[in-house]
Amino acid sequence: METTRQNKIARLLQKELGDIFLLQTKSMHGVLVSVSAVRISPDMSIARVYLSIFPSEKGEELIKNINANMKSIRYELGTRVRFQLRIIPELKFFLDDSLDYLERIDELLK
Repeated sequence: METTRQNKIARLLQKELGDIFLLQTKSMHGVLVSVSAVRISPDMSIARVYLSIFPSEKGEELIKNINANMKSIRYELGTRVRFQLRIIPELKFFLDDSLDYLERIDELLK
């Protein structure tokens, strides 16, 4: 059960991270990274970020790249939300494959 504060911070992080990934993937033609969900711990110290990546074949490679550059992403996020948050949460990125799962279920049902 998430509190109102957790929901507000999660929405803020989702919006700002989405903008960051939009700017970073602009140079990579044919790749789209969107933030589908952010779950934040009750003490606001850890944020689990779920990314939806198109095309899905490049998903694992991009997640590894994003996790390798996590410090620079967290720094960029900190510069954007420094007036709203005192402590920038530690970011953990995961691949959101729910759309692939839905497509597979549709294929099986047909």
